[in-house]
Amino acid sequence: MKRDYVPINAPELRVSQWIDAQGKPTAPLTMADFGDGFKVIYCFQHWCPGCHSHGFPTLKKLVQALSGHGFAFAAVQTVFEGAEVNTFERLRENQERYGLAIPFGHDAAVGRYSSLMTDYETRGTPWFIVLDPMGEVLHSDFHLDAEALIRAFGGDTM
Repeated sequence: MKRDYVPINAPELRVSQWIDAQGKPTAPLTMADFGDGFKVIYCFQHWCPGCHSHGFPTLKKLVQALSGHGFAFAAVQTVFEGAEVNTFERLRENQERYGLAIPFGHDAAVGRYSSLMTDYETRGTPWFIVLDPMGEVLHSDFHLDAEALIRAFGGDTM
């Protein structure tokens, strides 16, 4: 039996605190700020061991391979616990540690979850969201096979 595909359209970002690719505070970003191509949003928390052992290295590999191939990237700290450690001030530290010249956002919880977690129904960190140029969610999960995504879109494999 064939199932009809119902696309899931990406909600607009409601993340209020950002730093730009050079680490300077900037106005809140919208989806339009990322251009017309594919978008990868990486969700993390500063204190998350998996974010550092798996998530950030995967993100760095994707940025290196797919920048210039119609992809835009952002990292968002989705704070749902540990607000005293997972602070806005930690964004630049992570940006520099991994050499990622991409925007970083800080999305503090309102109630139990942050706005991005609520809007995209994420379930923790690290978390990867991939959007196509039409704004449809193609991938939303803890793990992302970077090599497969790079091969699929003709990026430079390492």
